[in-house]
Amino acid sequence: MRDIAHSADPDVVETIKRTVQPYFVLEGNICAFLAAKDHVNVFVYDGGIVPDPHGLITAGHNNQTARTIGFAEGENVPKAALKAFFQQIIANNRAGGWRKLKG
Repeated sequence: MRDIAHSADPDVVETIKRTVQPYFVLEGNICAFLAAKDHVNVFVYDGGIVPDPHGLITAGHNNQTARTIGFAEGENVPKAALKAFFQQIIANNRAGGWRKLKG
């Protein structure tokens, strides 16, 4: 997952927020990871405006700030689709962020 986030743009920075969670940022939040015993949740900070033609979003469909993409242990991760999703968030961040674009 980290490799996918970093591959979205060479300027992506990984940092720790909320004491333990890895966040990936570039002119705003892109995503955060939360690992559990048998799955990982990827919280994408897109304001619900990034299209999801591959059906990546598993929760938070109506959330105004972030949505969730969940992967169970052993599940195949659609790397190209996830990378494209991250790249769209980065493009939106560079254009002023989802709050500006959504308004």
